[in-house]
Amino acid sequence: MWKQIRPLLNYIHLYAGLLSAVVVIAVCFTGTLYVYNTEIREFFDSERYFISAQGNPKTLEELKSGLQPLQQGKLVSITTYSGANRTVQFQVKTESEEKVTTYFVDPYSGKILADNAKKTASEELMGYVFSMHRWLLLDKVDTPILESMTNQELGRLINGVATSLFLLGVLTGIFLWLPKKAKNWKQGLSVKWSGNWKRINHDLHNTLAFYSILSLFIMAVTGPFWSFGWYKTGWQKTWDTYQAPIEEKKVEPAKEVNTPDLGFADSSEFSEPILIPLDEAVAEVNKHLNYAGVVKLTFPEDPEGDLAVSKSRTGIFVRAGADQLKLNAQTLKLKEKVLFAELPVRQQIGKSVKALHTGEIFGQFTKFLWAVACAIATSLPITGTLIWWNKRNKKRGAKGDQKAD
Repeated sequence: MWKQIRPLLNYIHLYAGLLSAVVVIAVCFTGTLYVYNTEIREFFDSERYFISAQGNPKTLEELKSGLQPLQQGKLVSITTYSGANRTVQFQVKTESEEKVTTYFVDPYSGKILADNAKKTASEELMGYVFSMHRWLLLDKVDTPILESMTNQELGRLINGVATSLFLLGVLTGIFLWLPKKAKNWKQGLSVKWSGNWKRINHDLHNTLAFYSILSLFIMAVTGPFWSFGWYKTGWQKTWDTYQAPIEEKKVEPAKEVNTPDLGFADSSEFSEPILIPLDEAVAEVNKHLNYAGVVKLTFPEDPEGDLAVSKSRTGIFVRAGADQLKLNAQTLKLKEKVLFAELPVRQQIGKSVKALHTGEIFGQFTKFLWAVACAIATSLPITGTLIWWNKRNKKRGAKGDQKAD
């Protein structure tokens, strides 16, 4: 029976690879780079993220009071790092700007070193890398290609189909790697460098795919999450993380009332910032989450809201997944605590879809493995196509010899 199934699997593997080859090469090559997106940006724009420690750092309240942009806006969130050589990031929203602006502040001098209002060269570059990886750069095309969908949606669709074909290739490849004879199982574990280039190419395709198969499978099975709504919903329901979309409440139009214009501002205009003792808030966070890491405080939009806290670990081998807190914005009393490690395993997997896809699931250790696997995945369509082409020419040559006889 295996002899009958194997040719079918080989056929599926071949054409799934050929049909998706060009897209897979583009997506995997950019994926190799994007694994280190954060590191690349921090390296080329290091003046934003890193400073030299100079004595004792100022308190967050002192940094906030000296932040000039806050005079025309309100504080949305603050991000702090445990390292003494890191800047503090203040996210500020002003009335005149639609987007939130991040200001990178030296915690020792209080000086604003940079902001993200204008993209740097590295951000532009990584933006194009991300666009190629997610939408094949079609979102950069102004003229609509199809009337039925936007260019971004078209790029997402093509990407999703190619990724699904790649997943099919990975699954069939697992079975095709198994040797026809059990005694030959070692052949798939090494490259015969003494062979001709065709043999070396075949062994590279076979062996490199085997050693990276787990990473390739995880990347391929999580990829369609961002391409198909039904896949995203299915993933979330499978891992018990699905939340039904909140329906917008229909608000009845208010009855028109003739009131005199007293010169007061419209209540819908920019609200006053909520005063929260920042240093006390961070101290409270560290009391409940006692480890070094990245802390992000997100402030409520109204006085009755909660202070949302996210804290995550950093390091070479650290588990992905942020811990979450909700604090009373007035008293800083703990209202809710959700530790990622205490979630059911199913929910941990479901909530880690991005970390699984990018390799951040166990810090720098798995990011390196994913980068190597992405580079291998970039080569697989090339080596696979060469294998097919060589076999095709071999068959043509055999038929030619038969005709000559």
